[in-house]
Amino acid sequence: SNEKPSNIESPCIRQCCLDQNDVCVGCFRTLDEILKWNSLSDNEKQVIMNIAMKENNKKRNQDDHPNLRCLIGDII
Repeated sequence: SNEKPSNIESPCIRQCCLDQNDVCVGCFRTLDEILKWNSLSDNEKQVIMNIAMKENNKKRNQDDHPNLRCLIGDII
Protein backbone atom coordinates (compact mmCIF):
# COMPACT_ATOMS: atom_id res chain seq x y z
CA SER A 1 0.00 0.00 0.00
CA ASN A 2 1.19 3.54 -0.63
CA GLU A 3 -0.14 5.08 2.57
CA LYS A 4 1.90 8.04 3.62
CA PRO A 5 2.78 8.38 7.29
CA SER A 6 0.38 10.52 9.27
CA ASN A 7 1.34 14.10 10.03
CA ILE A 8 -0.99 14.14 13.01
CA GLU A 9 0.40 12.83 16.27
CA SER A 10 -1.79 10.96 18.70
CA PRO A 11 -3.02 13.41 21.35
CA CYS A 12 -2.53 10.75 24.03
CA ILE A 13 -0.95 12.17 27.19
CA ARG A 14 -0.81 8.84 29.04
CA GLN A 15 -3.71 9.74 31.31
CA CYS A 16 -5.95 7.04 29.94
CA CYS A 17 -9.07 7.17 32.08
CA LEU A 18 -12.54 6.90 30.60
CA ASP A 19 -15.51 8.75 32.03
CA GLN A 20 -19.04 7.37 32.09
CA ASN A 21 -19.44 8.28 28.40
CA ASP A 22 -16.31 6.33 27.36
CA VAL A 23 -14.43 9.59 26.74
CA CYS A 24 -10.80 9.76 27.83
CA VAL A 25 -10.17 12.49 30.39
CA GLY A 26 -6.58 12.80 29.16
CA CYS A 27 -7.07 13.37 25.42
CA PHE A 28 -10.89 13.74 25.17
CA ARG A 29 -11.24 11.12 22.45
CA THR A 30 -13.86 8.40 22.67
CA LEU A 31 -12.72 4.84 23.24
CA ASP A 32 -13.75 4.04 19.66
CA GLU A 33 -11.66 6.91 18.29
CA ILE A 34 -8.66 5.82 20.35
CA LEU A 35 -8.89 2.21 19.16
CA LYS A 36 -9.15 3.07 15.48
CA TRP A 37 -6.76 6.06 15.54
CA ASN A 38 -4.01 4.37 13.50
CA SER A 39 -6.39 3.49 10.68
CA LEU A 40 -7.89 6.99 10.33
CA SER A 41 -6.97 9.46 7.61
CA ASP A 42 -5.30 12.75 8.58
CA ASN A 43 -8.59 14.47 7.77
CA GLU A 44 -10.50 12.25 10.16
CA LYS A 45 -7.85 12.72 12.83
CA GLN A 46 -8.03 16.49 12.45
CA VAL A 47 -11.81 16.44 12.91
CA ILE A 48 -11.41 14.39 16.10
CA MET A 49 -8.67 16.73 17.37
CA ASN A 50 -10.88 19.77 16.78
CA ILE A 51 -13.75 18.21 18.73
CA ALA A 52 -11.40 17.07 21.49
CA MET A 53 -9.97 20.58 21.89
CA LYS A 54 -13.49 22.00 22.28
CA GLU A 55 -14.27 19.33 24.89
CA ASN A 56 -11.00 20.09 26.65
CA ASN A 57 -11.91 23.77 26.92
CA LYS A 58 -15.41 22.92 28.13
CA LYS A 59 -14.40 20.38 30.73
CA ARG A 60 -11.32 22.05 32.14
CA ASN A 61 -13.47 23.61 34.85
CA GLN A 62 -15.24 20.36 35.76
CA ASP A 63 -12.61 18.27 37.45
CA ASP A 64 -14.91 15.89 39.24
CA HIS A 65 -15.03 12.49 37.55
CA PRO A 66 -16.85 10.10 39.86
CA ASN A 67 -16.86 7.03 37.63
CA LEU A 68 -13.47 6.86 35.95
CA ARG A 69 -12.19 3.63 34.43
CA CYS A 70 -8.44 3.85 33.96
CA LEU A 71 -6.52 1.84 31.39
CA ILE A 72 -3.12 0.45 32.15
CA GLY A 73 -0.45 0.63 29.47
CA ASP A 74 -0.45 2.43 26.15
CA ILE A 75 -3.27 2.12 23.67
CA ILE A 76 -1.93 4.96 21.48
